[in-house]
This record gives sequence, structure tokens and C-alpha cells, in this order.
Amino acid sequence: MRKIYTPATAANGVEHVLKLLEGRWKLIILFHLFDGKVQRYSDLEKLIPGISQKMLAQQLRQLEADGIVARKIYPQVPPKVEYRLTPWGQALCPALDAMLKWAEQKDDFPSSAPAS
Repeated sequence: MRKIYTPATAANGVEHVLKLLEGRWKLIILFHLFDGKVQRYSDLEKLIPGISQKMLAQQLRQLEADGIVARKIYPQVPPKVEYRLTPWGQALCPALDAMLKWAEQKDDFPSSAPAS
């Protein structure tokens, strides 16, 4: 059953979603996990230059607590830990892509890659 929103409840809902994604590194982590990718902690560390171990761990813990990222720990030495998006987290991909396409409609939208 689809929820009925008023302008106030819709704004509140979107604000809550934005708070789930707020943080300097969360979106970068998510984009490295989209398309069903599974990444080890050390791989994410290498893929995201400038992130400290403490910050990576904190951001992953928050994403996991919010149900966006799943963590799997393998019982071995040294420990092997993998991260992947939950189905709910994977469903976020089209929404973020839509936001990016929306932003690209603005003529002076900053882009790190040249337009093709």
C-alpha cells in the first residue's frame, strides 16, 4: 500500500533520506558498491584516496546500521570482511542516478569528466 504524503510529510521524508546519506564519504562508498559489487575493507581504503581508516570504519558502520550496507565477516586469520549493498541500498542507485541527471540539466553544473 502506497503511503499518502502531504507537502510537510514529503519534505520530512526526503530530509530524513538526505540525513542517511550525509557525510563526506558515504556517497563515494555507495558508488563503489553499486551494481552488486562486493568490496573488502582494504579495497575500499585503496579506492578512496584521502579517507582515514577511522572515517571509513565509521561511515561503513553508519551505512550498515541504517540498513544500506551489509557486512560479512569470514572466520579466518587475518580477518576477512566484505561489504555489499543490501537490496534496499541497491535500490538507491536509480534515485542517485536520477539526481545526477537532474543536476546535469543546469548549464553550469560542475563535472569532473568532459561531456561526450
